[in-house]
This record gives sequence, structure tokens and C-alpha cells, in this order.
Amino acid sequence: MTRFSSAPSFDFTVVGAGLYGSVFARCAAEAGKSVLLVDRRDHIGGNCYSERVDGIDVHRYGPHIFHTNNPWVWEFVNRFAHFNHYRHRGVVRHGDRLFSFPINLATLHQLWGVSTPAEAEAKLAAVREPAGDDNLESWIVSQVGRELYEIFVRGYTAKQWGRDPRELPSSIIKRIPVRLTWNDWYFDDAYQGIPVDGYTRLFENLLDHDKIRVETGVDFFDERQSLATAGGQLVYSGKIDEFFDYRYGELEYRSLRFETVERPGDFQGAAIVNYGDGAVPYTRIVEHKHFALQKCDRTVLTYEYPQAYERGGEAFYPIRDERNAKLYDRYRKLAASTNVLFGGRLGSYQYYDMHQVIAQAMTAAEKALAPSRSQAA
Repeated sequence: MTRFSSAPSFDFTVVGAGLYGSVFARCAAEAGKSVLLVDRRDHIGGNCYSERVDGIDVHRYGPHIFHTNNPWVWEFVNRFAHFNHYRHRGVVRHGDRLFSFPINLATLHQLWGVSTPAEAEAKLAAVREPAGDDNLESWIVSQVGRELYEIFVRGYTAKQWGRDPRELPSSIIKRIPVRLTWNDWYFDDAYQGIPVDGYTRLFENLLDHDKIRVETGVDFFDERQSLATAGGQLVYSGKIDEFFDYRYGELEYRSLRFETVERPGDFQGAAIVNYGDGAVPYTRIVEHKHFALQKCDRTVLTYEYPQAYERGGEAFYPIRDERNAKLYDRYRKLAASTNVLFGGRLGSYQYYDMHQVIAQAMTAAEKALAPSRSQAA
């Protein structure tokens, strides 16, 4: 007898208690639908999970900074958490030098001594290399030249993705702005911040509904038969290729390894310092207390090491190059022939920010609930 063999019937069975699954579950519950939400980890929140250590909220699976221009999404998350006024300003270390990031007038002043937008544009025009949009390297050197590419992009990107930047699509780097002003905010979004009580509390509030039953420590593939009959419709936010037993082959992902240490004092004076030098094995050091704007005599640091993904591990980043995009398209068409709803980073094989996943889940829930709502009307 399996764990769910005698489970009551639910309107939805949702696999994955990260953002996509949890938001979908809440939307369905508020529409009067019963939801069984399962996750193979022993906690809710997915990669957004936070844990308090010495009074500091530690982002266990890498830093998460909430930002959006979508008032619909911002209004939704503010129902479940109060956000502080944290605004991310990036710092990059290369060798013994520290630079403002993303590239802005302060960065160009630090590197070249230019002081005005006109001087910066003239210098960039002189260093840009004629190139196309064939890959990440060719695009970025056509925008900022070789020196900025070597300091900020090449080493970091090669570590993060485990590939030469010439083998990666330019879409990866186009997400990062280049500014000719003194604006050093990483994000331009109207709404930004970090949940004051941590992300886990946000998820606890999000899932606090009498129509939602949450079960952690449940591997969908161990309980697939019973879970498939526990709910009227299956909603899946795990790896789409794994769902179909890798019928067309495996999609590629990158994974991460984290080393977290506690120390006295303040280590780096910033929430995140990226390490652009390829000789440094980690991509960044996260000092968690700065997300909460805390002043305390202790600190918690996380060193982030990218690594190859192995089946059974944690898949953090889809490697959506041309080959993988074509392979995903085959899985997408296969998914469309089923009654299963796929979503989230892994279900959509797409690098999404948090607000994009939330919007995707809310939209999917609206569509899934539309028939029942029209019948009720």
C-alpha cells in the first residue's frame, strides 16, 4: 500500500512546492478547489527556501532578490509577506580590483577614468568589436569591447555554465543592462525587496489554506501511480524530460554546490560579490545579513560553486542552447498531448525570474479554473 492509496480525491495534484506549484495551489484553493501539493524535498519553498541562522535569514539555494514591474504580481506577493526596501547594487571582483556592476558610468570611471555619458560612449565606440549575434561572446564584445568582456563576463560565464561563452546563446547576457549613467541599481523594476521574515514565512502564509494539503519528502516518481489518481488534474513543475522518462534524451542543466560558514563581524560589506576571475573556483560570495539590512556582530557567508548536473541531483539552470531548445520543443509538443499542466523553470525549460514564474502560475490557474468558474456563473 502506498502513502496515498487511501488519500481523498482532490481537484488538483500539484508536484513541486516551489513558486510555481505553491502559487497555483493557492489560486486553485481560493477558487474553492482542493489541492494536494507534494515535494520531494523535506521543506516547502523550492529554491527560495530560507532558514534562520543566528537571527539571519539564509538563502539556502542561492540569493533571491524579488523584483517586478507587474503590479498584479506585486499585489499578490504582498498578501503573504511584507517586503523591505533592499535595492541590489552589484559588486564584481577581478584579481585585486573591485568594480560596480552592472556596467554603468561608475564602472567605466573606475576602469577608464571617463566621467560623462559622452566620454563613456566615445570610449565604448572605440573599443567595440564588429561582430554579430551568433553567440554570447560575439554579442557582448560588439557592445562593450574585449577588456570589459574579460573582466566581467568571460571567466564568470565559463564557470557558471561550464562552457566557453562562444558556445552559449547571447540571450543569457542580454538580461544584464549596460548604462551610461551613474545608476548602479542592478534592477530597474518599480517594485523590489526581500521578505522581512524570510521567504519560508512567505510560503507558509501562501499555503495556509484549508483547501491545500502539503506533503513534503514525497518523490513523485516513487508515488506516481497513486498520485495520478489522487487529483482530477496533475500540475507538474519538475523536469519535463524526466516526466516522460527521457523518451527523446536528456535535456542539459547546470547545478550548484554551496558552502556556508559563520564568522564574526562583516566580511564584504555587500550582499553579493561576484568573482569574475576564471581562476577563482566559486562564482560569488553571498553575505546574507545585507539582504535584510541588518547590523549585527556576526555574519553568515555562502560560497557558490557551479557544477555539472548529474541525474538525481539538483537542476538549477536549463542550458537553453540551440540543441537543447530543439529537444525541449519535442517534449513541449508531447506535453501538449496530455492533460498535465507543466510550468516553472524546469517544467518550461526556461530561465525565469521569480516574478515571471508567479505570473505564469497565476495565468495557468486562471485558464485551468475558467470552465468551473463559467459553470458557477
